[in-house]
Amino acid sequence: MTVDILLAALLGYACGSIPFGLLLTRIAGLGDVRKIGSGNIGATNVLRAGNKGLAAATLLLDLAKGLVPVVLAARLFAAPADMPAAALGPVPVAAVFAVLGHCFPVWLGFRGGKGVATNAGVSFGLAWPIGLAYGAVWLGVLAVTRISSLAGMSAVCGAAIVAAVLGYIAYLPALALIAVLVLWLHRENIRRLAAGSEPKVGSGK
Repeated sequence: MTVDILLAALLGYACGSIPFGLLLTRIAGLGDVRKIGSGNIGATNVLRAGNKGLAAATLLLDLAKGLVPVVLAARLFAAPADMPAAALGPVPVAAVFAVLGHCFPVWLGFRGGKGVATNAGVSFGLAWPIGLAYGAVWLGVLAVTRISSLAGMSAVCGAAIVAAVLGYIAYLPALALIAVLVLWLHRENIRRLAAGSEPKVGSGK
């Protein structure tokens, strides 16, 4: 199991660390997305580059790099049914490391995105009800507030809560850890939210 967990961690990190936002904007001739807006490589910042199509593609690809390693880990490194510490199994480990890869990609000096879209893919990969709840909270809060950071933070917290409520206890530690990480990465957004200065989607590049 130790080897499987290490391989699952490597798989998750390798997939999660692919900087799709940076690659797409460079291919499109829009320069380095890290030099605009918040400086991260996620879909929200790609949107600030002025191309909605690239932002949508980044969102889907960032989601996929969370979904794919979790699904592959479930097929390749399935933990025994009687494993007492299922939360430490290969699938939750792949989930955590996919988000870590996105947030801290070695290729970019460990400076990446904030993990919201990648964790959406992770949530769907772990259990579709968690993924649906994640998407519903994300889109619902975004529709009401038009504040991307608030929607993302609400979704990651919601995923952990739904996992507990619906009985996916084996995934709760991983989702809770990811939620703490995402909230920490959004600490500047939280300060701006408290100050009432957090920008809304569509308010400017």
